[in-house]
Amino acid sequence: MFSRAELELLTIPQLNLLVKRYGLKPTGTGGQKASYITTLMAFPALALQQLEDGRGLKPPTFSGLETMGQILDEMATPTCEQSALLRLSFEGRQMDYPNRYQQERLLALYKAKNHLTEVIDLLRMM
Repeated sequence: MFSRAELELLTIPQLNLLVKRYGLKPTGTGGQKASYITTLMAFPALALQQLEDGRGLKPPTFSGLETMGQILDEMATPTCEQSALLRLSFEGRQMDYPNRYQQERLLALYKAKNHLTEVIDLLRMM
């Protein structure tokens, strides 16, 4: 990510800004360039090792994915009339009150289903 050569050219305040930008802490006391450079060079590999070790952010279990799939199945698919109303909604047309609330509910449910489908697809790639 960062080369030692490019980091060596930076001053301690510049290195400090970089470390803070990424939410890291320098190794050691932080009074020397080496403390910052070590941190900035090592963190990408450490992050990937932590992923492999199952620490921090990790993928859901198979049963978790299965549960999400069941939720998706439970949501079913829109009827022809619901699909037509969704198309109309995507065109920016709104029903009069009090039906507008239900229209927005249908749209939110449709968007949630699409996002859940995306999430499941992304997680299956793991």
